[in-house]
Amino acid sequence: MGRLKFVTAGESHGSGIVAWLSGLPADLRVDIERINLDLRRRQLGYGRGGRQKIERDAIDLLAGVRHGRTIGAPIALRLENREWEKWKQALPVEDFEGAEEFRRRLTAPRPGHADLAGALKFNWHDARYVLERASARETAARTAAGGFAKLLLAEFGIGIVSHVVAVGHARLARAATWAEIQAVCANLESPLRCVDAETEARMKAEVDAALRAGSSVGGIFEVVAHGVPPGLGSHAQWEEKLDGRLAQAVMSIQAVKAVEIGSGVENAVSYGSEVQDPIAYDSARRRFIRASNHAGGLEGGITNGEDVVLRGYLKPISTLRRPLPTADLGSKQAIEAAYERSDVCVVPAGGVVGEAMVALTLADAFLEKFGGDSIEETRRNFLGYQRQLDEF
Repeated sequence: MGRLKFVTAGESHGSGIVAWLSGLPADLRVDIERINLDLRRRQLGYGRGGRQKIERDAIDLLAGVRHGRTIGAPIALRLENREWEKWKQALPVEDFEGAEEFRRRLTAPRPGHADLAGALKFNWHDARYVLERASARETAARTAAGGFAKLLLAEFGIGIVSHVVAVGHARLARAATWAEIQAVCANLESPLRCVDAETEARMKAEVDAALRAGSSVGGIFEVVAHGVPPGLGSHAQWEEKLDGRLAQAVMSIQAVKAVEIGSGVENAVSYGSEVQDPIAYDSARRRFIRASNHAGGLEGGITNGEDVVLRGYLKPISTLRRPLPTADLGSKQAIEAAYERSDVCVVPAGGVVGEAMVALTLADAFLEKFGGDSIEETRRNFLGYQRQLDEF
């Protein structure tokens, strides 16, 4: 990233997960409850496992916020792992005599997981340390960090939401409106965060079928950023192209194996006259507009003023109740893959993490363009740019 930087640390069954975020302007009002709500949304969804009933994620702010506002310094936060009490002897920070008998080794790598690749990379004949960090538990820290980015963007009228487009073979057959996606995001009772009740019922049936089969099921989530001004990102260098930065951010989420911007997949098998977005001028708003949004709000690596729309394609998660064949890391003999308590479907949770990653990336591009050491300085720069657009 450029101006806005963040990192996470922590293991799935360690004492906690932490995040560090730097680059936010000073005097941004911090709504902790709003961030905690996103953490709660990440834990919900039909097909989630028992771990979500144990953890009660809420941020413990350690640095960078005072009297409810950012102070221009790095933000540090921590999320407690309640599971740590059961794992402190298996994963102690310091070694102790007799520790070997408490170790929970994993030598049967799961196909599709980081187990084997990580064990080979770090020369471990036990994949425990690999899977502890590769676990999607890490996305709780991303969600928390992304919550701060959302707060910044909201100050300038930019909202970010997500919904589920597909689970298994059940897929939403129509486009969702901004109002529909907002409503389903706010509804904590929505089992799979789909805007259409009939489609959601079919999605639930897909999850049930996977559970009965001892398997897991993937799907597609869509993230929409509304109110994004034109001009974020750049066409000038490959690494400055915002579509590439957004795609990498969403692709980095555990189990995401493909990313689509706008209707990119359909566009690839269509004629140009069918999928380019005609331009018009709205004199009342004094803005150029598009009659459609196949481009997903990005042209030439730059936002064009339309909604930024991305889809993340989540593979079925790798931990299966009916394990696949694998080879033992020590004996090299054929065995069944390990089973760790896990989920059947994580697509709604993937959407919440997708919101966070899109927010962090857009906030970075926003601060690159408008800068500002304080939120008021950023606002002045932003309003100056709005006047430029008005007068174009």
